[in-house]
Amino acid sequence: MSDFLDILKRSDKSFESEAKSNFAPPMSGAERKESEKSAADDEGSWRFAFATGIECSNPVVTGKTGGDVRRDQLAECRHYECFKEDFKLTRDLGLKFLRYGLPYHLVNPQRGVYDWSFTDEAMREMRRLGIVPILDLLHFGVPGWLGDFQNPELPVAFAEYAGAVAARYPWVRGYTPVNEIYIAARASAKDGVWNERLKTDAGFVTALKHLAAANILATKTIARTRPDLIVVQSESAEYVHHISPHPSHAVKFDNKLRFLALDLLYRKVPDADIMLYLLDCGFTREEFDWFMLNDAAGFQIMGNDYYGRNEHLLLPDGNILQGEDVLGWYLITKRYYHRYYRPVMHTETNVFDEREAPRWLWKQWANVLRMRRDGVPVMGFTWYSLTDQIDWDTSLVEQNNRVNACGLFDLERRPRPVAAAYRQLIEAFADETTLLPHGEMFDFTTRDYKSDTEV
Repeated sequence: MSDFLDILKRSDKSFESEAKSNFAPPMSGAERKESEKSAADDEGSWRFAFATGIECSNPVVTGKTGGDVRRDQLAECRHYECFKEDFKLTRDLGLKFLRYGLPYHLVNPQRGVYDWSFTDEAMREMRRLGIVPILDLLHFGVPGWLGDFQNPELPVAFAEYAGAVAARYPWVRGYTPVNEIYIAARASAKDGVWNERLKTDAGFVTALKHLAAANILATKTIARTRPDLIVVQSESAEYVHHISPHPSHAVKFDNKLRFLALDLLYRKVPDADIMLYLLDCGFTREEFDWFMLNDAAGFQIMGNDYYGRNEHLLLPDGNILQGEDVLGWYLITKRYYHRYYRPVMHTETNVFDEREAPRWLWKQWANVLRMRRDGVPVMGFTWYSLTDQIDWDTSLVEQNNRVNACGLFDLERRPRPVAAAYRQLIEAFADETTLLPHGEMFDFTTRDYKSDTEV
């Protein structure tokens, strides 16, 4: 039996949080009663989700002097000091939904210890303004005490954290437990730029299976507090076009490998060559059986993040060009949909050119409309993020402090042209967009999710 399965088997945890915070007092009985009572008030909020997000990545990279550096985008983009203004900008733009990442490395500084000092204040303000959060619990980084994605303790430890969050904020229904599992594993253990900074196939498979298992266990712990849990599983919509008269097997293989995280989450048997690769990299039969027998809890929405830089053109001379819109979000997501048949959501998009951003916004929305006209259930659309970001042109690897002008607002919280375009889009479509075309009689269920598996 594998390491993470051994730890899971030995664990006597019910995955319900019983941890006591050393930093902030627990909610009073009155506060908890009010919170649980008002959870029902949010049920009707879930319809087509026009959203943005607060950039919250926090991987560890190699610093300029060779030491470890935490790239906390919430700090670098000034959200900790501007969170009230950020939430007001979100609401004033006409947006009700917000992809919002809690800083895992700060909230859970030691195992079983939680510091809610910032998150309580932020969540209280968000709720006051009527913003519906989709809580992002692991966005490319883990607390220092956990080390990195190679740690087999990660699935159980993360499930404990997710349970603590759900118990603390029982009024929240929407979650992205682990953001972009495939990208997190690839950048950390195959490309060698984040966290463990490995460049091995075995490291990649280990990271990915730990993150996927963490995601599954987290949904089950959250569902103990919110059995009507909605999971927006954000994954990057990737594709490489090999511009060659003789496309290589390696490129075809990599285009299959992008499905691996969702295959494990949605109990889809990977293709034969992917299975052989997994077995060669230390993935065991026992692990495979565990994933095929344990589905993620909650109502699942398959989020597909699409940036023009997600598509690549591999030229005959080996050079790589950005290949935006050869397939685009519509065709790439269609392939994901026909593999898993899950409701979809456009969960991230942007460009780094503020002049190009309004046109890119409308092009992405046209992709959503085309998908809906095909009868595919599209649950929402997201411009990511609310503000500009820092150093994402180098995937956070280089510490240049370079502003990427991809936000609805700049880092001084002044609107960029895309903010006006998004406002126009929302005003035109918000009241007319049902979950399905001509689906005025359909709404998101308020029933609890019933799983057919238990850990």
